[in-house]
Amino acid sequence: MNEILKRLRTIAIVLVATLFCASCSQVPSTINNPWQVVELPTEATFYDVAFSGDDFQHGWLVGSRGSLFETTDGGETWEARPLDLGEENIIFTSVDFEGDEGWAVGEPSILLHTTDAGATWFRIPLSKKLPGAPSSIVAIGPHSAEMTTNIGAVYVTENDGQNWKALVQDALGVFRNIKRSPEGRYVTVSANGNFYSTWDPGTAEWTPHNRQDSRRVQNMGFRPDGGLWLLARGGQLRFSDGNNLDEWLEAQSPEFSTSWGLLDMSYRTPEEVWVVGGSGNLLVSTEGGEPETWKKDRAVEDVPSNFNYIQFFDENHGFILGQRGILLRYVPTIEAA
Repeated sequence: MNEILKRLRTIAIVLVATLFCASCSQVPSTINNPWQVVELPTEATFYDVAFSGDDFQHGWLVGSRGSLFETTDGGETWEARPLDLGEENIIFTSVDFEGDEGWAVGEPSILLHTTDAGATWFRIPLSKKLPGAPSSIVAIGPHSAEMTTNIGAVYVTENDGQNWKALVQDALGVFRNIKRSPEGRYVTVSANGNFYSTWDPGTAEWTPHNRQDSRRVQNMGFRPDGGLWLLARGGQLRFSDGNNLDEWLEAQSPEFSTSWGLLDMSYRTPEEVWVVGGSGNLLVSTEGGEPETWKKDRAVEDVPSNFNYIQFFDENHGFILGQRGILLRYVPTIEAA
């Protein structure tokens, strides 16, 4: 009996070890880590970052808890710029600049505007008939901006937000996230990840699309060539087949059997693409995201934060936004992989 128990114990140990190893990441590591961890004195989760000049020195960071942070040294250091808005629990979800003119939006319905690079911010009243709360905003020219709401309405203003024109006749419904291409196209993922929708300038309605398999969609966005990328539950990644938004290449898992979800993606160059996820997960491919080309940046995997958002403004300027006052700044003097 003792011998049988010993054998059963040995088998159990082997099974546990096998399961443990199966969950270990086998993705190669990057040679260097080009990301500088920046910790700010706040518990806020950050949602967006933007700069007011072409030199990417003066910028603004927004997030939960009504957070507005300003940098004048390219994001190496940040200072809180609290505003007396008379409300609590404001979540700023988006910020953007065109020169010194900037916009910020959030929930509950709030719109801020500045014409002096943020030295002063003015709150612009929004109609109570606005369908949903502001979700994203893009500065598109002098006195002009394009704004979406969290149920898919799209509006444009050409007079500093005093009047807005609807670009979409029917709202889409609550969505998980939204991305805009440089040409003004949009893609959204439904709140439960069951389908996605696209909108092109000049059209009156959103076009719905079915997901490709049983996995719920987590996030989507545009590639530099105009096609789409898609992140699904369980760490799955897909690319559209060219610009055909209903045809997709075979699914891949940049980090097989990972227990962390992949949350966002951004291209530093047409060939170099970065993916971020939960628990400090950060992956890069220098071959356009081709299967078996991914490497893991393990220098940041102990950062105590989920990486929710990544944005490259150009080859030398990029940020990863996280939770509890944590963000990462791309340092171009260090090779990425």
